[in-house]
Amino acid sequence: MKNKFISLRQIFLLSLAIIWGVAGVQAQRLPSKKQVLNTLRLTNDYFMKTWPDPGKEITTNKTRPSNLWTRAVYYEGLMALYGVDKQQKYIDYAVDWGQKHNWGLRNGRDTRDADDQCAGQTYIDLYLLDPKPERIRDIKYSVDAMVNSPKVDDWHWIDALQMAMPVFARLGNLYKDNAYYEKMYALYNHAKTVQGGNGLYNPTDDLWWRDKDFVPPYKEPNGEDCYWSRGNGWVVAALVRVLDIMPKGAPHREEYQKTYLKMINALLPIQRPDGYWNVSLHDPTNFGGKEITGTSLFIYGMAWGVNNGLLDAKYYKPIIAKAWNAMAKEAVHPNGFLGYVQGTGKEPKDGQPVTYNSKPDFEDYGLGCFLLAGTEIMKMK
Repeated sequence: MKNKFISLRQIFLLSLAIIWGVAGVQAQRLPSKKQVLNTLRLTNDYFMKTWPDPGKEITTNKTRPSNLWTRAVYYEGLMALYGVDKQQKYIDYAVDWGQKHNWGLRNGRDTRDADDQCAGQTYIDLYLLDPKPERIRDIKYSVDAMVNSPKVDDWHWIDALQMAMPVFARLGNLYKDNAYYEKMYALYNHAKTVQGGNGLYNPTDDLWWRDKDFVPPYKEPNGEDCYWSRGNGWVVAALVRVLDIMPKGAPHREEYQKTYLKMINALLPIQRPDGYWNVSLHDPTNFGGKEITGTSLFIYGMAWGVNNGLLDAKYYKPIIAKAWNAMAKEAVHPNGFLGYVQGTGKEPKDGQPVTYNSKPDFEDYGLGCFLLAGTEIMKMK
């Protein structure tokens, strides 16, 4: 009976959301492209001034090299910003980052860890701008080793999809080799349908549990399943980036698109009245509050869907506008620092408290998510 209840509830909430969306078109408008760009420049300039040396190690509870996943996500956003704002300093900053790490991966080229491979997204993007072989030497070696291996259970947490899937897709497209696509699907499908017992994706709610620790019987305080906002945001971003890279007709592309659309539809009715999404998507009482990483990734995915003709702009533009306007007005400090960023972790309680003035343990990935959202919004008509 619970499954039936959830299905009817989703239909009811979706209907309300659509009505709200149509009614809210006049109330929620996106700012001009110039205004969006000014916000993106402000936040990015703050970060580049704060970290003038992109090779500098990052010290929190311990010291880590700056080619770890958090910084790699920032560079995803920076490369997206370059796509709409062709400033050479962005490319110089990214190239300097790659060079200072010798275009290597955090734990060496033999790694199978998606977090290590995330840097490869920017390495490959920079290779496409200037095809120097050293730029993709290590990331190609790492992924090729996985392609030639029968192991498929590496992506046991959903964040891994965003960190690594675009790398496989980019190499498949670059070399016109379906082996990359097939291996990517095998890894993805294991995470979706096998990991944790029956997979980390719940087709009833069209959302993902972060890893096996949150598969039922685990419940949130209100009795609902635990769907972590940023974790589901990573999946949305993974699917969007893969769909953007893969050519039409590429293996399994249609399935990625189908899952993407189901997730977006599931997110539509659970947006908060203030424009954000809760860190616990189905339990607003569990560390309920404003948070921009999940929200940024969701509207990034929605804006991409509108721009690519997969989502109806009439319904989704007010959703996107409400979220973007809230973040730009309430989270961006006058100097460009971003507030309301949840620190690293895997569930709602991690990285708390999340406030306007709170500084997360890493301040790079939150900006990366924000830049991805803003640049995709700038592409909207």
